[in-house]
Amino acid sequence: MATTNDLKNGMVLNIDGQLWSVLQFQHVKPGKGPAFVRTKIQNVESGKIVDKTFNAGTKVETATVDRRTMQYLYNDGTSYVFMDVQSYEQLEIDPAIVGEAKNFLLENNEAIVATNEGRVLFIELPPSVEMEISFTEPGVAGDSATGRTKPATLETGHQIQVPLFIDQGERVKVDTRDSSYLGRVKG
Repeated sequence: MATTNDLKNGMVLNIDGQLWSVLQFQHVKPGKGPAFVRTKIQNVESGKIVDKTFNAGTKVETATVDRRTMQYLYNDGTSYVFMDVQSYEQLEIDPAIVGEAKNFLLENNEAIVATNEGRVLFIELPPSVEMEISFTEPGVAGDSATGRTKPATLETGHQIQVPLFIDQGERVKVDTRDSSYLGRVKG
């Protein structure tokens, strides 16, 4: 148990049997009336985001979330298999939990797997990853002058928009949160 005064971003709360992650919080002390805490929380399982207000000092139940660095091994067709880098224990994760992270998972890359009481909650990827462009239309000389983009397919099969001068086989840096192109990878 904790109080609303102890809230921090990323903290996971157990509200009515459901797990909610704190995205934002703000302590408010109005001129009249008691202080309160305004929060924006996200349901860990469904991804739904809601605003919730608590009275200051109210007790809230926190959930213990174990975040472990795991290495992605392979997809066996029914689940994604990860291996704990410390204990070498393997964990099969349902595709529904992996969600959009599958677009950036390459074999042997690491991700953070969050669990609560043995149940996998979500997968956290690094903010950006380096990937190879497996297909895109060839660039034309002079294409670097404009800010236009073209579709490109990453080695995972996910499609992103890249500048016109990017060619097939190049390595690029991609933002895992919104699939945006961040730049070329040198070397």
